[in-house]
Amino acid sequence: MKNLKTLLKKHSGRSSGGMVTVRSQGGRHKRYYREIDFKRDKFGVSGEVVSLEYDPNRNVEIALVKYSDGDRRYILVAKGINIGDKVISGEKVENKTGNTMKLKNITVGALVHNVELVPGKGGQLGRSAGVALQLLAKEGNFAHLKLPSGEIRMVPLQSLATIGVLGNEDIRQRVLGKAGTSRHMGIKPNVRGVAQDPDSHPHGGGEGRSGIGRKSPMTKYGKKAVGKTRNKRKQTSRYIIKRRKP
Repeated sequence: MKNLKTLLKKHSGRSSGGMVTVRSQGGRHKRYYREIDFKRDKFGVSGEVVSLEYDPNRNVEIALVKYSDGDRRYILVAKGINIGDKVISGEKVENKTGNTMKLKNITVGALVHNVELVPGKGGQLGRSAGVALQLLAKEGNFAHLKLPSGEIRMVPLQSLATIGVLGNEDIRQRVLGKAGTSRHMGIKPNVRGVAQDPDSHPHGGGEGRSGIGRKSPMTKYGKKAVGKTRNKRKQTSRYIIKRRKP
């Protein structure tokens, strides 16, 4: 759909001043951005999946849905969705893969994806290939969701979620095969920290093959890179019931 695609400009990790702010990014193949309907806010309007398409901007496939009012939108493809299937969003709809409704109306134990953190903002959790969140419980105004990382988090019951597990889980087995494939994706070679000099990286320096020389791995900028790196003063920490494994 032409009206759902726009040319995606590549900035190669540079800021507006031309400084490198994200390392190891370079030029890539021409790419279009597909506008995805993360909100799924066409309540009560049935849609039919008319095509399944590849999206270069994400690792999960997308489906073009034609709604009964003539509107067309892209959505993320859940496992089991095929051309010709019907999907719908609503207050209380059939508990079927691809349908969207509020967490308060979804059965406990169900697997969901594209979950809103803030009602009406659009899905932010569970948008990657092969991913699903499990609805463990409902308490007060919140649902308890188990994330793929093992974290258990409280999400408002008024938030929308889509039933099912996202497809294309085999993408994790993909082998790029050659350096040129990475370059086509806009990824430049990345030099290991231990192979650099001490002025360029905290892991650098030393005689011969030396270790990182630190208690834990560090980023180029001296920040801790492995383990619990979440800001302890984050306001949203109160919504986390159980932390993910470090």
